[in-house]
Amino acid sequence: MSQTLTETAGRLHVSGEVPALLERLAEITPLLSSQAALNEELGHLTDVSARALHEAGVFLLGIPRELGGYEASPRQVIEVIEKLSYADASTGWAVMALQMITGTTAAYQGAEATAELFADGNYHLMAGQGTRLGTAKKVDGGYLLTGTWSFASGLPHASHIHTAGLVQETGQALIFTFPKEQATIVDNWDVMGLKATGSIDYSTQDLFVPEAYTYDVATKESVHGGALYRMGLANMSGINHAGWALGVGRRMLDELRTLARKKSGTPGASVDTDQFAAEYAKAEATLRSARAFVLDVWAGNEATLDAGGLLSTEQETLTRLALNNATWSAHEVCMVVYKWAATAALREGDLQRFFRDMHAGTQHMTSGPVVLQGCGRVLSGLAKDSQWVFFSLVGQE
Repeated sequence: MSQTLTETAGRLHVSGEVPALLERLAEITPLLSSQAALNEELGHLTDVSARALHEAGVFLLGIPRELGGYEASPRQVIEVIEKLSYADASTGWAVMALQMITGTTAAYQGAEATAELFADGNYHLMAGQGTRLGTAKKVDGGYLLTGTWSFASGLPHASHIHTAGLVQETGQALIFTFPKEQATIVDNWDVMGLKATGSIDYSTQDLFVPEAYTYDVATKESVHGGALYRMGLANMSGINHAGWALGVGRRMLDELRTLARKKSGTPGASVDTDQFAAEYAKAEATLRSARAFVLDVWAGNEATLDAGGLLSTEQETLTRLALNNATWSAHEVCMVVYKWAATAALREGDLQRFFRDMHAGTQHMTSGPVVLQGCGRVLSGLAKDSQWVFFSLVGQE
């Protein structure tokens, strides 16, 4: 059973803004797709792409309504990230990170800081990394933060950094927010896939961060916003990464369908074999099953949040399992597409780029073997007294 909070915690909001947002994203999808190759050359999204995304309003997705955002429901967020990732995998990845971090910062950090960063319906984009811990020393009015962090997806488009540190005096892990220019930025994103996400490194040395610009890394109590934010950062990540994987898998399968139609009827076309038809059908079933699992899990999660509860350990487990399954199901589809696309997948273009991006996405810690092992322990009844702390399963005291 899930825990129950007070009635004042708020109901889950289904945003009436999202249908119109999806229409605007459909209109700019050709533009986002057309920028993909140049995005890769730059190592981040082009100004054209970034401007179109801002104008569409996508970065309002996770910001609380009372601060001018959409506060969209989990399944709405999944649909939006799917659509963006279908247009371009790096665009979807960068947006999911930026909008999630921006929205949760607005919800969780101190009211004084939020009033500054989200004043008059405006917003500052946040990017950074919340899983590796730096160190923080308590001083009057705040903390001195020191550390080196990686994988700050979307950082070239952000004005502020969100990062995690362990307070030396108390052992408490906090999230810290500070202007990007106060950190040392290392433009070192030289990778095989997701090249346009700008997931670069940054560091600080005894950087003063006011207390109002911090919050507990594991909090499920928001200063602003409703039931959406009672799931915490890790489960927010599960929404976004699942949407990304499903969008990429769908795009690759649709690319193969287009290619198969072009090849069919030509001499020796492999797509005219029964084996191709069977494997394509299996890939469709794999992807659609993964999507159904994700949406089923989040339907249950939404009901719990809407009723004033917190997600149970089993629900958090299923959330992680559905994400892990979505990622590796999309990877399975990716390999089927690569096999049957043959040499078309080797050449520079959409298929090659999505193939590389999919393989980069599987390396995220949310889809790693340790998470899957933890899910198995919980669901098999071998971890009855455990709970999730981010993506680690730990025993309860």
